[in-house]
Amino acid sequence: MTIQELERLIALYGKDIFSFCVHLTGSGQEAEELYQDAFLKAVERIADIREDGNQKSYILSVALNLWKNRRRKFAWRQRIAPEKELSCGGDYPEAETAEDVLSRLLREERLRTVREAVGRLSDRYRIPVLLYYMEELSVADIARIMRIPEGTVKSRLSAARKLLKRELEGYFYEERTGAGVV
Repeated sequence: MTIQELERLIALYGKDIFSFCVHLTGSGQEAEELYQDAFLKAVERIADIREDGNQKSYILSVALNLWKNRRRKFAWRQRIAPEKELSCGGDYPEAETAEDVLSRLLREERLRTVREAVGRLSDRYRIPVLLYYMEELSVADIARIMRIPEGTVKSRLSAARKLLKRELEGYFYEERTGAGVV
């Protein structure tokens, strides 16, 4: 793969990969660093990126592995000399639409509630959910990225759905029925 082909990959998948980095880190600044480091690592390993393979999955796996390494290093440093907490969730800006203000605010509230619920999941559930629903990767691609069996990905997605359903069903039930609305 040439540098020009890598530039094409950045143009094709850059926005998706950056969005994934934002969801992993919860911080725009940390996401930018992770995004840049992922593509720098891809440049280093340019020969490993196959033309016939899923190139987006490869770069997502690089970003995920870099993030995991950073979290491991951070945890190790915290044991030695505690500093500050590493963020793992955050606010995500929504694009303005032509909808009226009330429906836009309700939609943003629903999205925020779901994102917060996903953000509270442990990494073992949150990462497959983000890769499956946000990046729209197949179970096989997620298994390859996370280096776990496909069955494990399926079971983690199923468990995450159950956890999210349990946590969110009260919120969405009240919204549908009007219960709790003053």
